Amino acid sequence: MTAPRPTATTDERALRELQREHGQALLAFLLGLTHGDRQRAEDLAQETLVRAWLHPEAFDSPYESMRPWLFTVARRLAIDARRARLSRPTEIGDGMLALTASPADTTESRDAALDVRAAVRGLSPEHRAVLVRLYFHGLTVNEAAADLGIPAGTVKSRSHYALRQLGHRLPGYRPPRRAAVARHTAATPQ
Repeated sequence: MTAPRPTATTDERALRELQREHGQALLAFLLGLTHGDRQRAEDLAQETLVRAWLHPEAFDSPYESMRPWLFTVARRLAIDARRARLSRPTEIGDGMLALTASPADTTESRDAALDVRAAVRGLSPEHRAVLVRLYFHGLTVNEAAADLGIPAGTVKSRSHYALRQLGHRLPGYRPPRRAAVARHTAATPQ
């Protein structure tokens, strides 16, 4: 088995000179391609200079400046990096994970249930009785009306005003716009 032969690389002095002469312009160019993402631009600039180091033949080009070659390599690397990012799911950082509740943690849902119970207890007995039958027992408007011994229109009216009061008592809650009452009414014969 033969050992891999060493590949030729660019002279360190030439690479330092390339960095000194074109580094700032290359970084500015890449900042534009990465929409101001400095970390990504610096990574791409570094990868571009690695390519220059691995391809000493690029220094033998007939052009006066290496800048066109550098910018072409940098642009292709930026395109490849963007395609690679778009081809896989978006990564979520640790900060986002820290803010997201664990599925096993039921604290938030328990807190919300306590808030809802307290708000429902704060309603008048008539409003509370209607909501309990409609939303907790799953009765239709007509079934709730028969159970409470009041007209169906009164059940609808009390439900409406009870939901409005809950909306004021619960932060971030807005009562559904006629959806719940419409659902209960649709299930009952007219």
